[in-house]
Amino acid sequence: MSESSVMPMSDGMSAKTMEGFEAAWAAVNVPREGEGVSPELRPRLADVYRDIAVKPFSANALKASFENLLTYLLGAGRTNANCWAVDLFFCVCEGWSPDWTHYDLPEPFNQVIAMMGEALNAAVRDPELAGSLNSLPEQILEAVRQLPGDEEVAA
Repeated sequence: MSESSVMPMSDGMSAKTMEGFEAAWAAVNVPREGEGVSPELRPRLADVYRDIAVKPFSANALKASFENLLTYLLGAGRTNANCWAVDLFFCVCEGWSPDWTHYDLPEPFNQVIAMMGEALNAAVRDPELAGSLNSLPEQILEAVRQLPGDEEVAA
């Protein structure tokens, strides 16, 4: 999904899913060392949240959402506050009902989510640490590109 094709966060979300996302966003949308979370991060996280929660599950859609989010974190979005927000979004699971581990995703997708909630928060302040834990945006993006597509998941 290209940056210009980021869907509005309400696209395909039920009212209950929107409420969950809003709670999750509120929990992570906090400044870090005086730096605010970029508003451009919100629709990207909303897309990932939607694609995790939606039934039926689409591997292709979730891969595209992950790629859009991580591509943003590789460029203009690579800020301490943004990396912290994404890390906490998946680590704390506040606003997820139940937490993301209960959505019956194929295991490789759970592994990517776990990578984002492990040490992505260190990507800007301590990239050596984040890199040693495979938690830099480029490392996670590489893992996303290895994820199975819809055809492989259905087989």
